[in-house]
Amino acid sequence: MIVTTTPDIPDHKLVKVLGIVKGNTIRARNIGKDILAVFKNLIGGEIEEYTKLMAESREQALDRMVKQAESMGANAVIGVHFTTSYIMANAAEILAFGTAVIIKEQ
Repeated sequence: MIVTTTPDIPDHKLVKVLGIVKGNTIRARNIGKDILAVFKNLIGGEIEEYTKLMAESREQALDRMVKQAESMGANAVIGVHFTTSYIMANAAEILAFGTAVIIKEQ
């Protein structure tokens, strides 16, 4: 499965547009990570616990989007974007979306 943020893929012909695909996850921070983050905030620097949480969340949303595209018969997803939305205190939604397509090499 080719997944790209671009609207086309060099050396490939767009055969069919199958439609919008998406994958999301909602993640909440936990008390253990919050305590570590407070200490890190006092001394400065990257809060690795949150960086890891967001990276895992993006991967999960991307995986879900790809699974939806596969179920539609796509072999690529173009125009992929990510968004993050605040849901409630300490929780955020990460959404990956794009266009499922069938492509072939030229």
